[in-house]
Amino acid sequence: MSTTSLKLPEEIKQLAVEAAKHQGVTPHAFMVDAIRAAASAAQKRAAFVSDAVAARDESVKSGKGYAASDVHAYLQGRAQGKSPPKPRAKSWRS
Repeated sequence: MSTTSLKLPEEIKQLAVEAAKHQGVTPHAFMVDAIRAAASAAQKRAAFVSDAVAARDESVKSGKGYAASDVHAYLQGRAQGKSPPKPRAKSWRS
């Protein structure tokens, strides 16, 4: 394991110390977990954005998409325990 020096403003350090006490962990463990959670969230967000851009590009390329009302009706039916037909992609180009 490598060592990294992290300089924190005193107020942030005290917030971390208090939060660590509340969770019953050391300040070091608290900070390591906080950095891990932030890095993981950043990776997930980047993957989400990448997937969204790819989906948009595919929609632009194909000229097809799903009507929001069809998707909402499908999801509402599923939430109610029904088996509605899946929405079909439609051309949105004129």
